[in-house]
Amino acid sequence: MSSLPVRIADTLKQFGAQVAYGEEREIEGTTFVPVALVAYGFGGGGPEEEGGGGGGAYAVPVGAYVGDSLGVRFQANPVALAAVAIPLVWVSGKALARVVKALKK
Repeated sequence: MSSLPVRIADTLKQFGAQVAYGEEREIEGTTFVPVALVAYGFGGGGPEEEGGGGGGAYAVPVGAYVGDSLGVRFQANPVALAAVAIPLVWVSGKALARVVKALKK
């Protein structure tokens, strides 16, 4: 008999990040389809009798496809973009500072 994390993992066909689409909604003649980035994973270890396991998941609303008289377009969620951009800019700045410091030596 396999451990619980292995059985859970076997039931899932794909791991990692995926894009999820919500149900189509219409507000005042404009159609919206929400889009989210979904990531999940499972893990476990130890002997089967004493083994443990766990998992986690998260979803970030990245925007929506909007359809109206102008056509269909993707409209990004500015809060999600900021949540991604702020750490990215910070890490890039730290890396650039280290590269400049190394080149000066």
